[in-house]
Amino acid sequence: MNPTKEEKRKKLIDLRKKALDDDNLPLKEGATNLVFGEGNVDAEILFIGEGPGHWEDVKARPFVGNAGALLNQMLEHIKIERKDVFITNVIMYRPPGNRDPEQEEIDAFSPYIDRIIKTISPRMIVTLGRFSMAKFIPNVMISNVHGKPRTIEWKGIKIIVLPMYHPAAALRNGDIKFKFKRDFEQILEILKETDKVDDTIPKDDSEQMSLV
Repeated sequence: MNPTKEEKRKKLIDLRKKALDDDNLPLKEGATNLVFGEGNVDAEILFIGEGPGHWEDVKARPFVGNAGALLNQMLEHIKIERKDVFITNVIMYRPPGNRDPEQEEIDAFSPYIDRIIKTISPRMIVTLGRFSMAKFIPNVMISNVHGKPRTIEWKGIKIIVLPMYHPAAALRNGDIKFKFKRDFEQILEILKETDKVDDTIPKDDSEQMSLV
């Protein structure tokens, strides 16, 4: 039997508490807040970025800085409300100086990310940047695969994975920003063209989870 929205919400709240209490997680000592994730617990689309930056660390919310502003603009552009998706990162504490996450750090947070994916059971995962892409599509270059969806079997779940550039990279480079926008504009069409993974899973876009 599929879990209800309330059961999903409770699982994610419990998972966030477990992550907060986990003193073995890297980067905790130098961070202000755990940035677990937020959004619709019944989301069809799950965005996974790289890691919290300054404002994410301050506000304990993912994608609230300049990169988040671009992500919000793109969601509005394709007429999806941010509250209707779920957003997280492959690591939940800010690395010093906003450096790239290290593989050992990604591995340490991986069980929590895996539980988020399993609980939400999205139809599509949009990876933002090469580090989240590598979790599902290893050993490829983002320049070769961005905007090209593929359906994968992930821990017994069939999921569409759409690799995209990170919005921070789009802000730094006009050519990447053009590609980012073009890739983003495919999202709804891809969902329309792809059969639902499980039509029995109820989706209620009005439900949002706040984990702050």
